[in-house]
Amino acid sequence: MSDSSSSSRPAVIERHYTKGGLTERLLAALTAAGKDIDRLTPDDLAAVDEFHSRRRLATEELADMLAPRPGQTLLDIGSGLGGPSRYLAGVRGCRVSGIDLTTEFVETATELSRRAGLAGRVDFRQGSALDLPFADACFDLVWSQNVAMNIEDRARMYAEMHRVLKPGGRLAIQDITQGPAGAPHYPVPWANDPSISFLRTPEETRALLQAAGFQVLIWEDKTAAAIVEADAERARLAASPQPRPVLGLHLVMGADFSEKMRNSQRNQKEGRTGIINAALQRG
Repeated sequence: MSDSSSSSRPAVIERHYTKGGLTERLLAALTAAGKDIDRLTPDDLAAVDEFHSRRRLATEELADMLAPRPGQTLLDIGSGLGGPSRYLAGVRGCRVSGIDLTTEFVETATELSRRAGLAGRVDFRQGSALDLPFADACFDLVWSQNVAMNIEDRARMYAEMHRVLKPGGRLAIQDITQGPAGAPHYPVPWANDPSISFLRTPEETRALLQAAGFQVLIWEDKTAAAIVEADAERARLAASPQPRPVLGLHLVMGADFSEKMRNSQRNQKEGRTGIINAALQRG
């Protein structure tokens, strides 16, 4: 017998991230900020299109760990608005497919990529990380940033990553982890309450990845770096004459953006959550 609460979670998670009118809202803000919305650049989108901790800096560091080569095929699981996918395609030369549970994110990622001139090098589709719509051993690389915290069946997610990777293929992940100081304060960017939040400790995460058949190549704790960078960003915003920038993640996260970010930073400082970056290889 299926667990009805488990079967309904994908819909609850998608509703959490769906705000409505996202593409139009972002294009209007980009226009107000003086950007040419028919010829968007990575710099134009940097403030809005990387919906994960440490944003572009984290993407660059994780890409260095993964070391992709031009022409390699890469699957971005939980591709969001497509920022990392466009970076990996436009800067690192990969051919990228993105998959995300949230239909609105897929639609926005597709439109932003078209306007950035990358429609031929990236594609996006709606789907689940637990049932990837791809053949076995069809990607050179797999990538995922700040996605696993919404996944209860982590073993199945890692098994699917392993399945679609070619033998010897590499995986790069950035994950929010459970810290030693207790449950997080809510709401946070990935959940308004514990019902769709499934954090694991770094040790549990590593063990599950190894059980799925991955060999750890690099494993780094980025929590301290995230705290320093968040403090610096908060100081910059406080010193700005504008109460809020025209472009920012508030356009994606909604009215409670500030509360979610405060809780996220508080959780890190109190040891309730952490951040790991890792590169692994399929055995």
